[in-house]
Amino acid sequence: MAHPYHHALSSVKKWGGTVDDFMAVHAWFDQSKEITADFRHRALRHHAEGIFMAETIFGATLTLSNGRIIPTRWVGEQHVKEDLGFIPSFADWVKAIRPEPWMGRAERIEALVDPHLASPVVAVI
Repeated sequence: MAHPYHHALSSVKKWGGTVDDFMAVHAWFDQSKEITADFRHRALRHHAEGIFMAETIFGATLTLSNGRIIPTRWVGEQHVKEDLGFIPSFADWVKAIRPEPWMGRAERIEALVDPHLASPVVAVI
């Protein structure tokens, strides 16, 4: 797996600037390696939604040290394409997850917490 530094070097080659101009974005994409240190970490941010999420965190554009302004989305797209070869949707990742019984098990708590749905208390005389 590529290190964020190597993705940043690739960004410098494409758009100029310095490695530091790009490190925060590339490190953010790979921060999920803290959770699982294999390719599965990519399911968290390596998709179209993750690229748009990066825009909300880092802003719509990046101003490089050479003065050039580029869309943050370009950097996210570059990162994901370098790792996966294309930009999947989040749905593409979800379709690849094998469902386990515990994933769908949920206790219905509505009647326990919503007084409008709870059964009326019957007084015993």
